[in-house]
Amino acid sequence: MVSSQNESNLLSSEGDSQRTQYPYVTGTSVIGIKYKDGILMAADMGGSYGSTIRYKSVERLKQVGKHSLIGASGEISDFQEILRYLDELILHDNMWDDGNSLGPKEVHNYLTRVMYNRRNKFDPLWNSLVLGGVKNGQKYLGSVSMIGVHFEDDHVATGFGNHLARPILREEWREDLTFEEGVKLLEKCMRNLLYRDRSAVNKMQIAKITEEGLTISEPYSLKTFWNFAAFKNPTVGAEGSW
Repeated sequence: MVSSQNESNLLSSEGDSQRTQYPYVTGTSVIGIKYKDGILMAADMGGSYGSTIRYKSVERLKQVGKHSLIGASGEISDFQEILRYLDELILHDNMWDDGNSLGPKEVHNYLTRVMYNRRNKFDPLWNSLVLGGVKNGQKYLGSVSMIGVHFEDDHVATGFGNHLARPILREEWREDLTFEEGVKLLEKCMRNLLYRDRSAVNKMQIAKITEEGLTISEPYSLKTFWNFAAFKNPTVGAEGSW
């Protein structure tokens, strides 16, 4: 009788433990850059269930308060949880009604504490986040990983974007980029990811935030070219391939 009760307690405690032990539905890279008037951010709309691109209309760019914009790669349900945290943060800030509001730097600092705190509980939020915004004429762009590693830079990227997009940004980014030049640069990066990242889809959004406000574009597709010789026969010259 005692052993059966102990077994029951053990099973119930395991059943009550809820955390993201493994990411299920995930989004891939997010890219953010500073430009002349503010911040630009790009992400596609794919949601992958394992290696299957199950969803193609997942919005991963969201407004945070009056001055900030967030983009997320990783587990979609964890990103929804983070958005709930941020809604509570902004609501609490607005309740003071003191004429001030949280800027992107404060929101970024908050997210680093949340991610690091969850990591220390062995219950991480399985996301890499990009946070950007403009307040009082100051542009801010930062990133935070699922274990709380964070930094600020003129251009940031998550996922495969760290490897395939940032080299392009290091070569071509300028502080005085116009909006049109910034969009063109982001599209070049996203096209590069589309060619090489199996989790990327050709349906994306670009978000812009300035002192005047925030705009998130309607979903659209990029023009692509798939007739490169290396794409037609990728095993040529590959020793040991099938």
